[in-house]
Amino acid sequence: MTSPVDAESAASDPETAEIRLGEKTLPLSVTEGTEGERAVDIGALRKDTGYITLDPGFGNTGACRSAITFIDGEKGILRYRGYPIEELAEHSTFLETAWLLMHGELPSKMELDDFVGDVTSHTMLNESFRKFMDALPRDAHPMPICAATVGALATFYQQPESEQSIRQTIVQLIAKMPTIAAYAYKHSLGQPFIYPRNDLDYSSNLIHMMFATPCAPFEVDPVVAKALDQLFILHADHEQNCSTSTVRLVGSSMANLFASISAGISALWGSLHGGANQKVVEMFEAIEKGGGDPEAYIARAKDPNDPTRLMGFGHRVYKNYDPRAAFLKDSCRQVLDRLDVSDKLLEIAQGLEEITLKDPYFVDRKLYPNVDFYSGVIYRALGIPVDAFTVMFAIGRLPGWIAQWIEMRNDPAFRIGRPRQIYTGANQRSYEGMSSR
Repeated sequence: MTSPVDAESAASDPETAEIRLGEKTLPLSVTEGTEGERAVDIGALRKDTGYITLDPGFGNTGACRSAITFIDGEKGILRYRGYPIEELAEHSTFLETAWLLMHGELPSKMELDDFVGDVTSHTMLNESFRKFMDALPRDAHPMPICAATVGALATFYQQPESEQSIRQTIVQLIAKMPTIAAYAYKHSLGQPFIYPRNDLDYSSNLIHMMFATPCAPFEVDPVVAKALDQLFILHADHEQNCSTSTVRLVGSSMANLFASISAGISALWGSLHGGANQKVVEMFEAIEKGGGDPEAYIARAKDPNDPTRLMGFGHRVYKNYDPRAAFLKDSCRQVLDRLDVSDKLLEIAQGLEEITLKDPYFVDRKLYPNVDFYSGVIYRALGIPVDAFTVMFAIGRLPGWIAQWIEMRNDPAFRIGRPRQIYTGANQRSYEGMSSR
């Protein structure tokens, strides 16, 4: 199950960089990745000079070498293990893509059949989790429920860590995440839990568990299931983002995979990360509350003196059209046409999209609708509640987190994460007792 870092993929470049500190000059090597990305290796900086670099947010710091995902934000490129995201979303399945991320190559038919069979046969949660969830408030956000439940899984699977036990943990996590998500949703409604069905594919099973009831027949629309599967593929990995870095950092302490993934879920919960698609729908609601006029809202967003923000447009990484959004644009249309949903918020979304794609203000600044915009619209059309959007993101991102965790553990340069800091607090001072203060 291992997928070690390909150390050969980052060849040393004879070119060097230099840092001058007073009269001392420190030569630094330059390394280059397979797609031409270059980095100055500062691994010896503190050891040789006593200095560190200061990089808030780590926006210019490469924390690792990775062979999993390549992004070129300027050109709008996203590839998993070399495969363009558009091709995988169009032709692959989520579980096949999960295998690709974790193993580095697409599976054979036998490997995929075995993997799908293993995942399908481990979707049930221990019945003790009924009491676990009953102890939680019904109005609790599903993200901390998912994080807590994944962490609690470690108490059910406590075998010593080995390649076999890690393999089992991976199957358990991928298999049970949809069940955990569906149970969290049913708990919020006060409805009985719906058991998974082994005759359904991965995404269809999630839809079944979320929306079926014991007293009425329920059929999963294959177009809807396909759209959800594509969303999972598009979210499956995205390089060293906040939640992925969290999984790596927690895992670097030799914490087990359950604990590392639980931490990643918590990181993803934030509104600046996975919670962004929830903010998109909240923006639609704000527009509706303000009269339902997208143009008026856009005018406010363009006013530099107005704090109004247009959510779901532009991206920190992509300076071109987000390739995931470009693919989802067509998928979004198919879902809306198929479901024939009459929803004021979706009308607002379509109005926003139409205006911004033509408005020079957004076109010139390359502020295109991003993956959060279209995923929010699709989740809304599917009937998934707003506070469960980020849970859907977590299900999709799970194999990427796992792949990154595996890669980190097998990296020859593996070491516990330990960022430095520049201290700005008080200098040494003497303690004064209460009587003298």
